[in-house]
Amino acid sequence: MSELSQAIASAIRTSHHRSGLLPHMPADLAGWERRPSCLTTMAYKLCSVISENYSNLVDGKRLISLLLQIGFRHLDPRHPQISAELTHTEHHQRMVDAVFEGGDEEVIADFLHAWTSRNDSHKPPSSLDMVAKHLMGLQPASRRLRRLVIRVVESIGYRGFEQVGVQGFCRLLDCLCASGEDVDDKGVWAKILLDTIQSSDGIRHLSHPHWETLVEFLILESQLLEGVSCGPCMTTTLERDHGWDRLECWLGVVWIAWPPEAGSTAEEDVRRVMLTLFRQRPGAIPKLERWIGRWSVNHGKAVPENFRQICEQACPRVTRQIAL
Repeated sequence: MSELSQAIASAIRTSHHRSGLLPHMPADLAGWERRPSCLTTMAYKLCSVISENYSNLVDGKRLISLLLQIGFRHLDPRHPQISAELTHTEHHQRMVDAVFEGGDEEVIADFLHAWTSRNDSHKPPSSLDMVAKHLMGLQPASRRLRRLVIRVVESIGYRGFEQVGVQGFCRLLDCLCASGEDVDDKGVWAKILLDTIQSSDGIRHLSHPHWETLVEFLILESQLLEGVSCGPCMTTTLERDHGWDRLECWLGVVWIAWPPEAGSTAEEDVRRVMLTLFRQRPGAIPKLERWIGRWSVNHGKAVPENFRQICEQACPRVTRQIAL
């Protein structure tokens, strides 16, 4: 395998604006059912050689596509850990435009698998956020590509997408529609959703299902936002904009992640906004009660007494759907 790699690399480096390198590449390697990890390592190293000599190659894009297919098409997109050793260099950045210009979803998925894979000796490249702009407007049709784009979003985080447009990022999240079963790390995804929600564009453009996803994550794992603070103006902004569905979710997040102390200024602010919400949406009372009740059962914690009191104040004769 090492001799094969050296022979191909030598052919690439000595080429000057010539095509016809593909015969040197055993394309039938892409059909192997069981491919050793060294094949993935070799394929990625050759991608680096091609990227370094890209301007001298007529068929550089085809070579990169084939190598990525050989090295990564067979890997399970649900597993970010791989045994192959990948060394990311500055030359690999040239692959980005080549891969996305081609528009082949399977090749894009191969590339994203390469750039999001990790093991004890390597992590995704620090330049991964340069992929963010290419994901805007992408609508993954295959499960594999969708899963890998979700992993890219987790790896880059909200800040990497903020630079290329929060509104476009919200559309990408709508397209992905990620659930707890899709993500590798609920804590990371919860932080991404929170950062998006608390941005000036995100609070307007992030659709309602993602707000509910954040609540559901916290009901299952309430510590996901430990050490993370919330914006003080969120409830006021949602109230002012009459974003009742989103406000309902946000109050669920607040009571689980940052329950206000009884008698505090924060509690008074939350009480006022909750009463306004309940007047506009009486159905929000049983929904919030169900969320907080489920959180209480899941974590063996008592429902906050001041939460009970606010619900009772809003509608003292309401027939409770759950026993708080």
